[in-house]
Amino acid sequence: MAVKIRLSRHGRKKRAIYNIVVADARAPRDGKFIEKLGQYNPNVTPAGLELNDERALHWLMTGAQPTDTTRKILSVRGLMLQKHLQVGVTKGAITQEEADKKLDAWKADKEKSREERIAKLTGDKDAAKKAALEAERKKKEEVEAKKKEAEAALIAEAEAAEAAKAAEEAGTSEEEAPAAESTDEAPAAEEAPAEEAEGEKE
Repeated sequence: MAVKIRLSRHGRKKRAIYNIVVADARAPRDGKFIEKLGQYNPNVTPAGLELNDERALHWLMTGAQPTDTTRKILSVRGLMLQKHLQVGVTKGAITQEEADKKLDAWKADKEKSREERIAKLTGDKDAAKKAALEAERKKKEEVEAKKKEAEAALIAEAEAAEAAKAAEEAGTSEEEAPAAESTDEAPAAEEAPAEEAEGEKE
């Protein structure tokens, strides 16, 4: 019976969470399994991983074959290297102390690089968020500036209309004033010849 270490899909649509299981190669992907080793969640940054290292190493040493994705996951945890070193210990190529020392050095180096990568990812996220906020602020300022310009234009237009109306009213009042003066003077001029005519009759 071929035994594989593989992922079993769970979770909701477009938000899958995977169980890391040991199963018969002939079993369906999400079907019957022999043992559950842990869980892998790719929906978060960094990806969430819970794994029983001891049991995973046991299955690797007894001949279980990991799929490509689970091989990468096990490599990240250092289990593939541990298996390699343990095979060396079994064959007598190196001692257990040397194997443990090499594994600890590798884990320390891996942890350091992982922390740097996580810091870079979070830094990039913060920078992108800051840039988005800055762009939004600039856009808001532009909208407010345009709004102020439109308001200023409306006020200027209203003032110009009022000035034109005032000038028009002043012009009409000036035209009415001479007309009134001419109407007042006209009867006096007409009365004078009438008086002269009466003097001649006498």
